[in-house]
Amino acid sequence: MKKPGIVFMGTPEFAVATLSSLLENDFNIVSVVTAAEKPSGRGRRPGKLPVRIFAESNNLPVLQPENLKDPEFISALKEFEADIFIVVAFRMLPEAVWKIPPRGTINLHASLLPHYRGAAPINHVLINGEAITGVTTFLIDDNIDTGKILLREEIPVDPLENAGELHDRLMKRGAALVLKTLRAMSEDQIIPQPQSAFLRPGEIPKTAPKIFPGHCIINWQNECHVIHNFIRGLSPGPGARSFLLQDEKTLSFKIFECLPEIAVHRLIPGSVVSDGKTYMKIACPDGFVNIASLQLEGRKKMNTTEFLKGFKLPDHPMAVTLKASPSSAR
Repeated sequence: MKKPGIVFMGTPEFAVATLSSLLENDFNIVSVVTAAEKPSGRGRRPGKLPVRIFAESNNLPVLQPENLKDPEFISALKEFEADIFIVVAFRMLPEAVWKIPPRGTINLHASLLPHYRGAAPINHVLINGEAITGVTTFLIDDNIDTGKILLREEIPVDPLENAGELHDRLMKRGAALVLKTLRAMSEDQIIPQPQSAFLRPGEIPKTAPKIFPGHCIINWQNECHVIHNFIRGLSPGPGARSFLLQDEKTLSFKIFECLPEIAVHRLIPGSVVSDGKTYMKIACPDGFVNIASLQLEGRKKMNTTEFLKGFKLPDHPMAVTLKASPSSAR
């Protein structure tokens, strides 16, 4: 029996795991669609994106359309006569694209839909302190992440893991779920279900909108476990940040690792407590946030001991919450 032809669409490393798994399991990838590179770095030269690098190393034809509604691109897709499109970490597809394959367009999403629709599900799951997340395969429709669900798989969240660690786990589990979905579809063992079937009466889906720099600023008036979840949810990127007042300067810094400490104190939230050598913690209303690694603007990421060796804290250090950054750690 002829294997169904698949067009794969994706761009970042998260998508490479699924594409690699499909090839390893002898699925018929007829083409790969990925984003067009943009100039970056000092030389403003576009560097190849992960999915393109992988596809070319495996001699797969690659399309990189600037405009997904371009008639030439749509015509090229139709010429492959693919049975299924698989989308992992790509752009929103126009109807003229996702309706092409006769067996539908499947999307892998890094959450348990209908919860955490949007561009940043992994970050928001951790920021909200969820104990369970997962991966979902669904059929794309004309809205973002709202199509009928094929399969879901729950995954427990470690209370100390960060977004990078959870990303890597979901990447692997998601690749496996796509394989499971394709095999079940080939045997007609899946009945697509509306996302409303996975909600309790009156329940409103949680969302996961794109995260911008202004969303990454720590509010020291929050409880320490809330701040801890915020920091790990933005680590290693884009990074939760705050601002340190030193003389007449306001220095931006990012925190990547920390531990919450419940304690009774009379310090103003944002007060920095340190021995100047081995530890540094910042006060919040119900305790402290103990910093394990951070990055001051213009410097590299380092652990707290390294940081304190090269940076003298002011006499009365205070981390403050500002609405806008005068500068940012790079």
